[in-house]
Amino acid sequence: MPVFSTPAILLRRLDYGDFDVIITFFTLTNGKLTVIAKSAKKSTKRFGGILELFSILELVASTGRGKGLPVLQEAVLKEPFSGIRADFRKTAYASYWAELIYNWMEDNFKQDALYSLFEHVLSELDSGQTPEAALNILFQMRFLNLAGYRPHLAACSKCHKELDRIGQSKIMLDLKGGGILCGGCSSRSASRISLARGTIKQLLWVESGDLAKATRMKFTPAALKESARFLEEFTIFHLGKQPRSLKFLRQVRG
Repeated sequence: MPVFSTPAILLRRLDYGDFDVIITFFTLTNGKLTVIAKSAKKSTKRFGGILELFSILELVASTGRGKGLPVLQEAVLKEPFSGIRADFRKTAYASYWAELIYNWMEDNFKQDALYSLFEHVLSELDSGQTPEAALNILFQMRFLNLAGYRPHLAACSKCHKELDRIGQSKIMLDLKGGGILCGGCSSRSASRISLARGTIKQLLWVESGDLAKATRMKFTPAALKESARFLEEFTIFHLGKQPRSLKFLRQVRG
């Protein structure tokens, strides 16, 4: 059976039978990939303590026969990110990001930009040097862009009036239309979600460009709160359902 190797971030694991584990990875070379780790629950020599959520590993797998899952042959732990799993708030954020990737990304479809983004925010989350809420804004803005659901914040989503020409300081948003509304268009909308002009400009700034510089963007508490509300509602609307991990995140965040 052909064998392949790739860096990978562990997204999800599920016990299968008495000894096996089915694991979904987000890999650098193959995108989302589900494998079976045979006898993983009793083989401490090969997999003992390393098949943990959000860890980065170098995995070696062989393609299964027919339509069977690839088989995980061995794995080397590269980044454990144990600081995330030791903190329930950090775990809540990482779980939300992992579920978005799991639900929206197609199997075996390479997404190296998204892999780099996920690795970056997990590293920052683990280190504790950047506020979790700010990382959440950064991840969601860039994830939505890469997934093809980029919110249109530079101009009115209906009449296309540019942001700098919209007079009001609080600007309404249209989830269905996918972006902001000018004063005239918002008067005909039932939307009740709004963002301050300054917050919108910050969101536009962090959605592209240098990732390290975007990570250092400073949000006020008010900007973090309204950005989180908007992006989470936007995500739910376009995904068509609320991720289960988002409910947990909202509970621990308060």
